[in-house]
Amino acid sequence: MKGRDRSKTGARIRSSSRGRVSESESVQEGERIQKVLAQAGLASRREAEDWIRAGRVTVNGAVAELGSRVIGRDELRVDGRVVRRSRDASRLSKETTVFLCHRSTGESLTEGLFSRLPRRAGRRFLAISPMPRVDGGLELVTTDGALAERLQRRVRRWPTEFLVRVRGELNAARLDSLARGELDDGRTIEVSSVEGSEAEPEGLNRWYQIIAIGASGKDIRQLFERQGALVSRIQRTALGPLMLTRDLARGHFRTLTAEEAKALEAAPDATTELPELDP
Repeated sequence: MKGRDRSKTGARIRSSSRGRVSESESVQEGERIQKVLAQAGLASRREAEDWIRAGRVTVNGAVAELGSRVIGRDELRVDGRVVRRSRDASRLSKETTVFLCHRSTGESLTEGLFSRLPRRAGRRFLAISPMPRVDGGLELVTTDGALAERLQRRVRRWPTEFLVRVRGELNAARLDSLARGELDDGRTIEVSSVEGSEAEPEGLNRWYQIIAIGASGKDIRQLFERQGALVSRIQRTALGPLMLTRDLARGHFRTLTAEEAKALEAAPDATTELPELDP
């Protein structure tokens, strides 16, 4: 950073006489270190804060403190290893890997699904709006923390499709009540359709297909149970523009196709109004 006028670069990370890094007291620019480490897919923000407290993180050779920020070409290291920082979270770069996974019912994310994915040194896997362990189906996983953070906000506006297996049949009145999307905590989710599935009945069990905006697996289970339905299984079959296809067997995964990656980039974010759905 020789020859640079630091007064022109906004908030700088400056070294104190004790060799530690503190936040500028004037202009607040740049990003907090724990956010950068989370975006890089190395740790959660809470874990990153623990690393900072333990003195494992340095900026430009000085030990970082909580509240420190990095900007521009600041060199960020953890345990002496340089951290590669995300430059643009709005697009899928050629180096970004996103996996579409078919998670088995009851399978653990960390001990099951993640253990089978190809691991990159120093990277951790992040699931976008993961299903509860008791359920399964489509899971979207990436090692890019910045992308994961962005997609986690965007899924709130995505139509999501589920198959729900219940004991017995739901009559028209209960389906109409379910479609109102009312949850126990007073929230209401937007249900665009709910109907009997074409899947073959399994003994006394029946399958129903439901599409709701930004719904989690927990939300869907609650919707059905509020109608007195005994839910035995929930499978997520679509998440925004991504679909779980028949060729992806249970427990398997694959990277996104070029078309899927393009559709993922074009999917609406949390501030974009979705077009009205046909009744």
